[in-house]
Parts: sequence; structure tokens; C-alpha cells
Amino acid sequence: MGRIVAVCTSPKKGMRKKNVGEAILKIEHGLEGDAHVGDWHRQVSLLAIESIEKMRQMGLKVGPGDFAENLTTEGIDLVSLPIGTKLRIGQDGLGEVTQIGKECHTRCAIYHQAGDCVMPKEGIFIRVLRGGPVKVGDEVEIQAE
Repeated sequence: MGRIVAVCTSPKKGMRKKNVGEAILKIEHGLEGDAHVGDWHRQVSLLAIESIEKMRQMGLKVGPGDFAENLTTEGIDLVSLPIGTKLRIGQDGLGEVTQIGKECHTRCAIYHQAGDCVMPKEGIFIRVLRGGPVKVGDEVEIQAE
């Protein structure tokens, strides 16, 4: 079991996201208030704080939201989760892993600073199956099939 360290949104695509502390997961839509919402397979992005820490070890001053992830987690090995894994997020939310990593078409500022970026390799994406509020401190739990 893991927990939510940050809940991040941005008004436009291509921006670092800001930790807003809490938001609403909407069924088949994504995280309310974020530019990446919609009826597609990458409704919500997740990245572990442990992955962000790897970039900090390279000397970068980065934190939650800087990799454009919606939910920053702690204590759960996101990248090892198979596609189709269900995650309970908070009290009511339920998401299904739809993609591990992503292709980075344009090298972001972080890549240019460090020569690497963790989001394309270690970030995951989910679609929202059941909505509900999500806030910093909430649990993230892998659901048995």
C-alpha cells in the first residue's frame, strides 16, 4: 500500500503542474481542473516520489508536479504494475493502469538539465473507473482481481 504525496494540476498541457492538495477524480474523464482530462486512456498520470528523488540525486531541484504528473505517490512500485492493474485511490476512487511510461517527443527542460528524465520510463497512466475525492495523505492500494 502507498499514499498520495501530492495532487497536481495545470491549466494547460506542456506545463509543470502545481500541487493543489486535493481534487476530484471523475469517471472516464480524469482529475478535475487539469488540462489532460478527457475520454482517452491517459486520464491521470502517476509518478512515485522515489523516482523524483533519483532526479534530486542528480542535483536537480525538482519536486511533485515538476514532471507533469497528476498524482505523486510514495511506497508503491508503480512501474512494476502490469497494464490492467486496478488501484483504489482515496476512499472511493478506482483507476485502471493503461500505460507504463511514455514517449517523450520534445525534450523538456529537465531532460536538458540532467540528460535524463524519469517520467517517460517510470510514470504510469490510468483511466478512472470510479470517481471521488483525492487528497494528500490518501491511500493508494492495489486491488485484487
